[in-house]
Amino acid sequence: MKAAFVLLLVFAACSQPSAPPASVTGTGAAADVALPRVTFPDGYAVHVELATDEATRAQGLMYRDRLRDQTGMLFFFREMSVHGFWMKNTLIPLDMIWIDDQRRVVHVKYDVPPCQADPCPTYDPGVPAKYVLEVAGGVARQHGVTQGAQLRFEGLDNVTVN
Repeated sequence: MKAAFVLLLVFAACSQPSAPPASVTGTGAAADVALPRVTFPDGYAVHVELATDEATRAQGLMYRDRLRDQTGMLFFFREMSVHGFWMKNTLIPLDMIWIDDQRRVVHVKYDVPPCQADPCPTYDPGVPAKYVLEVAGGVARQHGVTQGAQLRFEGLDNVTVN
């Protein structure tokens, strides 16, 4: 009887869905923070989806009717270059933040409106960047993200860019 009870407990424990492991970058409250993320100078953390290949970069945030708080998409490029973006099939205003290889903001475009008709305008920073972070419109300004700001990347050290 005791063996049957132990087996039942083992079975029950193994059949429970487990929570994803927490990535820990520190102690205490930081221990339950999911990565990857980009942190603004004021401490605001944006949990990011990654766009590391041509297909994902082309799709971007198209067809989304909202972004949850503290989320965005981080676009990775193989090399520093001038990367223009557009808002075709994007349904919500976005802030676009161009970032260099030192993770410093080189250009910000605030509250870029959805494209209403073809041809959609291209937003060109005029300066080379290695990454572009898109967040909901108004977020970058609200958190003081300006040209020259230093951003912190967490959980993004071993990303492969195609």
